[in-house]
Amino acid sequence: MSEQLIEVVDQAGIVTLTINRPQALNALNSAVLSELDRLLDELQAREDLRAVLITGAGEKAFVAGADIAEMRDKTPEQARRFARQALATFKRLEALPVPTVALVNGFCLGGGCELALACDWAVASDNAIFGQPEVLLGVIPGFGGTQRLPRRVGPAMALDLCTTGRKIDAAEALRIGLVNRVMAQSELPAYMEELTKQLGGNGPASVRAAKQAIHDGMDQDLESALALETSLFALCFAGEEQREGMSAFVEKRKPDF
Repeated sequence: MSEQLIEVVDQAGIVTLTINRPQALNALNSAVLSELDRLLDELQAREDLRAVLITGAGEKAFVAGADIAEMRDKTPEQARRFARQALATFKRLEALPVPTVALVNGFCLGGGCELALACDWAVASDNAIFGQPEVLLGVIPGFGGTQRLPRRVGPAMALDLCTTGRKIDAAEALRIGLVNRVMAQSELPAYMEELTKQLGGNGPASVRAAKQAIHDGMDQDLESALALETSLFALCFAGEEQREGMSAFVEKRKPDF
């Protein structure tokens, strides 16, 4: 059951998680969230982890949203528990010490957009459609959309999307900073392979330190954040990774990380 809900591919510590409910446009239900949480718990404990890529099965959807059929008859308390389940899972994803990337193919709506926002950055195919259309269903985003979206695209644009429920295409998502780049859907697999090579070829400890500096520094004043950067920069010189990387540069060879 778990293997059907989320497919896992591990390439030397670059782990791809594919939400696998194409018949439901990969909608998030309690079972998918539980399985994602379990997998993230396993990944959090791995010292050899280098990056996590998340995508959706099929060509129609990344994740089309939360499962409305499951949500429709929930009581307020049941809805609260469902939202808390998703929030805890997405927070675990966000807290991973390695880069996390959403590879968006097709619909990325509601809970799907919130899942992408919990990743460090997102890349979209040119057929991707984004939105927070919850108000069209008489609710608001409940998996972090009202908080992570304004932090990504600014409060005015977040209010636009969350109060109108309008959908935007990949080009507009790129323009407002919701995604980092857009490419033809046929190019997405090749990009995944290239990204795997790029992340896999960098120093794993320095990549983790860069993420820590950015994530933790954003919640501090500038002086404190710069002090954090200095400390993490200096710490890089305490390990073999820095010596190998700089020696390889001087010797004009590829580093062996």
